[in-house]
Amino acid sequence: MHIFDQDIALVETGNNAFKATISENWLINTIPNGGYLIALLSNAMLRQSDKKTTPIITANYIQRCKPGEANVNIECFGQSSQFNRYQASLFQQGNEKIRAWGTFGSNNNDQYIERYECKSPDVAAIQDCLPLPETPAFRVLSNVAIRLDPYSSGWIYGNLRDKSIQKGWLAFCEERIYDIPALLLMADVIPPAVFVSLGLVAWVPTIELSINIRNMPHSQWLKFYSRTRFITNGLLETDGEIWDEEERLVLLSRQIAQIRVQR
Repeated sequence: MHIFDQDIALVETGNNAFKATISENWLINTIPNGGYLIALLSNAMLRQSDKKTTPIITANYIQRCKPGEANVNIECFGQSSQFNRYQASLFQQGNEKIRAWGTFGSNNNDQYIERYECKSPDVAAIQDCLPLPETPAFRVLSNVAIRLDPYSSGWIYGNLRDKSIQKGWLAFCEERIYDIPALLLMADVIPPAVFVSLGLVAWVPTIELSINIRNMPHSQWLKFYSRTRFITNGLLETDGEIWDEEERLVLLSRQIAQIRVQR
C-alpha cells in the first residue's frame, strides 16, 4: 500500500462517521499540511458519494491539527441528477478543527467543449529546475518531490524577486496513480508564492482553501504555477494552477492565508 493511502485510511464507525489517524508524514513545521487534511476529508466524502468527477472542495481551517487520532463526520445536504454536496467536519479531542464542503459531479460526456483562453505557464524543464531538499522541518518533502523553476528558487539563497510567483514541477517520490485525494494534496504542498518576494517568512497559515479538479493528469510530473498579488491587513491570496506534461489543465485553486513577518 502506498504511504499516502495508508495515511488517509478511514474506519467507519456508523451514522456517517469515521475514525482517522493524522500522520506525521505530511508535516510542515510540526503542523499537518492543509492539502493532506483536505485529502483525508475528501476520502470520507467519496465513501458516501456515487458521483466522483470535477470535485470542488472548500475548507475552513478553524484550529490547528496535530498528528494523532481524529474523528470525521459527514453530512449530505444536497443531491441532484448532476451533483452531490457534502459537509465534512474533522474533530480532535472534541474540538472541531476543520470544516469542509464538497461538490461532486457526474460524468458529462456530452459536454464536448474544451477551450483554454490562456496557455499553460512557462516553466523550465524538470532537469533545469532546483530540487527542494528534504529537511526535518518539512517532512512532506520525504514523500513529494518538488522542483523549483530558476525564477522561483532564489529565495532559498536570499535572492528575491519583485513578484510573488512560484512555479515548477512536483510528483510523488514513490509513483502513485493520481486520484481526487492525491490531487488535493498536491494543490497545497507547493511553497507559498510570497516566499519568492519576501523570503522564508515566519508564518503563512491557511484560513480558507478552495480547489476545483478539472481533469485527471496523464503524467506523473505535474507543472504548477501560483501567484500572490495583494498583501493587506495581514492577509494574502494565492491563485494556483496545476497542469500535466500534455498541457492539460488539472486543477485550479485559491487560498486565503495570514502572513506574519519579522520587522
